[in-house]
Amino acid sequence: MPQLLPIFLNVLGPVFALVAVGYLFGPRLALDARTLAQVCFFIVAPAFIFKVVSTAKIEVGLALRMTFYIASVHILSALIAYRFARWLNRSPKMTVIYVLAAVFGNIGNFGLPIIQFALGESALTIGTFYFLILTVLSFAIGMTVIHWGKGSHFETAWEVLKTPSIFVVFPALLCNWSHIDLPPFLFRSLDLLASMMIPLMLLALGVQLASVGFPHLSLDIVLASGLRLLLAPLLAFLLAIPFGLAGQERGAGLLQASMPVAVVTSVIALEYDLLPNFVMALILFSTLASIVTLTFILAFLL
Repeated sequence: MPQLLPIFLNVLGPVFALVAVGYLFGPRLALDARTLAQVCFFIVAPAFIFKVVSTAKIEVGLALRMTFYIASVHILSALIAYRFARWLNRSPKMTVIYVLAAVFGNIGNFGLPIIQFALGESALTIGTFYFLILTVLSFAIGMTVIHWGKGSHFETAWEVLKTPSIFVVFPALLCNWSHIDLPPFLFRSLDLLASMMIPLMLLALGVQLASVGFPHLSLDIVLASGLRLLLAPLLAFLLAIPFGLAGQERGAGLLQASMPVAVVTSVIALEYDLLPNFVMALILFSTLASIVTLTFILAFLL
């Protein structure tokens, strides 16, 4: 217990401090949350992904184990969330939200900086690998649930592939496997953009949360947050054993599975008319609740 306060201050403190800056100054400076999110989504995050993937060195066997591990965690989370919502007799829209909350964690805004601060700079490559796998998987599961029974499998695949952070993976892998070095001016430009990602995403998150206001609690908000913050990390901890993962690979996977509901869930909710006000309240509540859950998970890891 005595180590909880230092863990919060030194690992979570810097992350929540930047979110708080965005939350406090975003409205005062009339910052547009959508514009900041688009800069992150279309420019900064793809640059970060390209840099990491094009230079990463992960052994193939380990990469496959990590892929199947994190996929198993989130597929099981999605199935349990779906069955739980059906057991509660929730509406089709609310059932979809339960599934989206279970698979869309804040693995970019929160996951990467927390992994960097908690496990060290060397773990950032592992955390980014999980970030890539989970981005593809989350969109695949989310779009499948939304379009289920509509015969739009091609649309589902296209929604995943057109995501900028996924699109740049293929040229990045080509550069990595072919040992192609980018010209210095191009690599340094990408490096500058990549270095912006974590602070800009945290500020954007704060600005977005400021537009929500304090959430009106409901049973569904608490239950969906619980599935995201407690069920997923429990599955991540248990499944690390059969997949033979330890050290940074296990720690980064457990932390990525422990993140609060991602802000991108609100974008999906707006796009497909899935109770967007409820979803934003869910995001804010799970983010606040993660202060407690992540502190204890970090105490366990460290």
